[in-house]
Amino acid sequence: MGKQESEENMNYWDMLPEGCIAEIVSHTTPVDACRVALVSPAVRSVADSDPVWDSFLPSDYRQLISRAVGNQPIHQLLSASPSKKDLYLSLAHHPLVIDAGDMSFSLDKRTGKKCFMMGARALTIVWGDTPRYWRWRSDSGSRFGKAIELISVCWFEIHGRISTSLLSGDTAYTTYLVYRPTTTLYGFEDLPLEISVGITGEESIKRNVFVDPEGGVQRENVTRPRRMGLFHNFRAAHPRPQIASSVNADRQNPRTRKDGWLEIELAEYYNKEGENRELEISLLEVKGGNWKSGLIIQGLEIRPMGGK
Repeated sequence: MGKQESEENMNYWDMLPEGCIAEIVSHTTPVDACRVALVSPAVRSVADSDPVWDSFLPSDYRQLISRAVGNQPIHQLLSASPSKKDLYLSLAHHPLVIDAGDMSFSLDKRTGKKCFMMGARALTIVWGDTPRYWRWRSDSGSRFGKAIELISVCWFEIHGRISTSLLSGDTAYTTYLVYRPTTTLYGFEDLPLEISVGITGEESIKRNVFVDPEGGVQRENVTRPRRMGLFHNFRAAHPRPQIASSVNADRQNPRTRKDGWLEIELAEYYNKEGENRELEISLLEVKGGNWKSGLIIQGLEIRPMGGK
């Protein structure tokens, strides 16, 4: 009996060579690496090592960091010669503003997949350069330091484009509009916005969403057929590389993010390994003519399905 108990309590991880442990852990996930690190101090030293965590970082992370602007947490960290784990965690918890402040890059903390947000300045907004209709404002709550506020327009239309080569390969992504309403929000109560997500010039998925958190969202959930949920589940299990898929109607309500902004899911896109094309995300109203006001846009975000 004593021998059986001894075998049950034996730590087989400690019996493996360090190189073998590193090879095994590097083929798992960052979450698994953190769990394995709890086994013993000896295993932790391997699970937390640079070779392991370097395997979780995207191959182009150095190039993306070189595009950072201003004085950001990553710069202070780099000056202290951080471990690869510390670098990973910094990119997961502190989005890096790049490309003259028009875009941000971060890592999904559970998978290490790349996430991007196109700031409002990187978007094409109809009449966005006309102060009578839209105005730029300083915003300490925005990761870009600025956001654009809708003053009053009779036609709402926004486009964003990103190269699929920036995204992680063989990954299902979800796109989001990141925004918040002002106290003067009006005109969006029953206004459907048509969403289009897909490769520029090719077939794309189109659907409608409502951005008013207290208006048309509830109405849309009632009127959209339930079978859309089944369609979504099928597409999630059988992704098609070049075409976006609409999200489940039960999940389309705007929700509050940790940073205080609202986000609404737009559509999904599966990025095939090696793709180098242009993904376009568009929002425009189905029928114009009514004046509307009171939205502050931070940007369009694209991140792995299930990521936060």
